[in-house]
Amino acid sequence: MKKAPSIFHIDRLDLSFAPEAWVFAIERRIEIDAYFEVMRREKPALWNGRVLLLHRQVVEQGVLRGEYLETNYASFAAWRDWGRPAAGVRDCFSAAAMRSADGAFLLAVMGPHTFNAGRIYFPCGTPDPNDVVADKVDLDLSVRRELKEETGFDITEFDAEAGWDMVVDGPLIVLIKVLRSTEKAIALRERVLAHLARGEKPELADVRIVRGQSDFDHAMPDFVRAFLTARFAAD
Repeated sequence: MKKAPSIFHIDRLDLSFAPEAWVFAIERRIEIDAYFEVMRREKPALWNGRVLLLHRQVVEQGVLRGEYLETNYASFAAWRDWGRPAAGVRDCFSAAAMRSADGAFLLAVMGPHTFNAGRIYFPCGTPDPNDVVADKVDLDLSVRRELKEETGFDITEFDAEAGWDMVVDGPLIVLIKVLRSTEKAIALRERVLAHLARGEKPELADVRIVRGQSDFDHAMPDFVRAFLTARFAAD
């Protein structure tokens, strides 16, 4: 039986860029390239850019310290889709959990042209070299960028909670930043939909308002349901 995700509060992040060769990507290069060609035939918009994966991590006195290596998206996607086998890395990224004045959370529904089409989760994205500042990986920068790109919101429009909620689900580590709004959920959703309508090919197809477990959907990953369950239970 799969172990349920664990949730911890983290006060601060101290994440560095420490590149090294990823053995998985080297040893399985031929399989990876063949797999990605199939993916691109199905979704031609997929881009084999560079992404960052955590390859060392420890939590000390409320601080998550870790180091990231760099690889291509094809290697990351193959590892993820093949069940994230033990390969010396973690998929660690930041996510923006928008909470409305009336207590609901807003979740993104991924568009049909994206690899995760139909999945429902918080605005987020795999870290990439744009998130490296000097020798640090800045997940605050990453979450601000993803929020702006996907929803049109600037993070300064929200009251950000201190620290992060860290959800650990096997080799997946999601660092969730809770953003509280003075607007109600319906108004926030309408603003996001207006942003999507202005875009040529937006990443999102829709926005879901979640007010409790009755609004949960099978398209929500385990980490999303675990986080929301804990939050609603604490209200």
